[in-house]
Amino acid sequence: MYESILVATDGSEAAHEAVSHAVELARRFDATLYGIAVLETRTEYDNAIVDPEKVRHRQREQALEALEALEAAADDAGVTVETTIRSGVPYETILAYADEQDASAIVLGARGRSSFRRALLGSTADRVVRSTTRPVLLIDETD
Repeated sequence: MYESILVATDGSEAAHEAVSHAVELARRFDATLYGIAVLETRTEYDNAIVDPEKVRHRQREQALEALEALEAAADDAGVTVETTIRSGVPYETILAYADEQDASAIVLGARGRSSFRRALLGSTADRVVRSTTRPVLLIDETD
């Protein structure tokens, strides 16, 4: 059913749950697992309070941490995973990588690190679902 699975992670609680689901799906279906973390490029800082270089550095650190957690979970389950960090508009970058890898399905958190935590569905998740014909599994954080 699934030959390859792409999981997108930003290190949020929902993404952590998505990683667990993706690893288990890859294990059960003996599927290739791919992981991606996207560094948002649309954020503009037009004041002197926030140093854009520090923000980019912190984004990269968070992406590395999220992918290391994915690699550890995959290793614990005996699943091989290939990870990457890309820069761009998150939903576009996730979909482009899914195309590159010919992913059978995409797994991601229903809501990410955004400050709009109470939103019914995160904007990235919403755009991924609306912009692809691939199966998408949206995972929410557990209470």
